[in-house]
Amino acid sequence: IMTVARVTEISATSPTSFDEAVAKGIERASKTLRNVQSAWVKDQNVIVENGRVSAYKVNMEITFVLEDQG
Repeated sequence: IMTVARVTEISATSPTSFDEAVAKGIERASKTLRNVQSAWVKDQNVIVENGRVSAYKVNMEITFVLEDQG
């Protein structure tokens, strides 16, 4: 049996932390993509407003396994 996976890139933000941004991104991706297997955080940065961090942002690659059509 051969498994075929696909990777898609997403961004997610949180006002609280990078960890929460990752969790929110995976939760959202899982609503649309079935068989989510892993995520790689490619980049993380903060959004600054008036000299303070206002949000934490992550860019992730989400890997999910494609279902057999047969």
